[in-house]
Amino acid sequence: MLDNRQAGPTALRMQIGARLRRLREEKGIGRAEAGAAIRGSASKMCRLELGRHGFKVRDVLDLLDLYGLDDEDERNSFVELVREAKKPGWWQSYGDVVPAWFEQYVGLEQSATTIRSYEVQYVPGLLQTVDYARAVIGLEHHQATYDELDRRLKVRMTRQDILLRPVAPVRFWTVIDEAALRRPIGGTETMRAQIEHLINVAERMPNVKVQLLPFSAGGHLALGGPITVIRFAEHDLEDVVYLEQLTGARYPEGREADRYKEIMDSLAIRAAPPIRTVALLSDMLKDF
Repeated sequence: MLDNRQAGPTALRMQIGARLRRLREEKGIGRAEAGAAIRGSASKMCRLELGRHGFKVRDVLDLLDLYGLDDEDERNSFVELVREAKKPGWWQSYGDVVPAWFEQYVGLEQSATTIRSYEVQYVPGLLQTVDYARAVIGLEHHQATYDELDRRLKVRMTRQDILLRPVAPVRFWTVIDEAALRRPIGGTETMRAQIEHLINVAERMPNVKVQLLPFSAGGHLALGGPITVIRFAEHDLEDVVYLEQLTGARYPEGREADRYKEIMDSLAIRAAPPIRTVALLSDMLKDF
């Protein structure tokens, strides 16, 4: 029986989708046939099973009929979780400044137990100071109004609450390319405060691990852009790999996703260990 009342709506959708996929596969039913049962297509079934699309109670019950699931308690559990998954997350009230492709990621982030990331351009959003975040948002949305910029800043700062939760804070492990810290975003004072913040976080937050990937590490396969790997508490949910781009994002699957996980492991090995990273960050302060 499905049971995770503490998960966020995105993780609940993924959990429901994963269970429905297993039921379908156990019965040897293809996605096209399942999609037809809910007046949809194979592609719709794919989105549902990945948790990328919201569920309707009617559709879930029709699928359970198709899969031969008659147990009343389990059917009721599905219905309850579908209703829980429909409850909006806090970020959905910022729909005017959070695009749909990023809204999905925020939902994943809020439901995670562990997040691993590699950043080459900026300090990770979860570790940005207010001034640094304001400078980055200003660069990315230079034509936005002051109110729009302020709302985007509010979203970024609120996202960081997952690291400070009194119960089960998210474990965050990040590798930051030295290039991201050599680029004076927001000016000298802003960068100095940002690096000091990274040092403070690395030393005082046991659920956060910060590693610096110095120029001396040479070239590597992740120079093309940031990588994020998200893990959930639910045993039936696979890790999600997230690749953010300028105006959208990709979620590689299968072997491609495994390859990115291998790259993340490689980066963690090549980057400076956390203790050494603090020393390197302290040395950087002299340049600001």
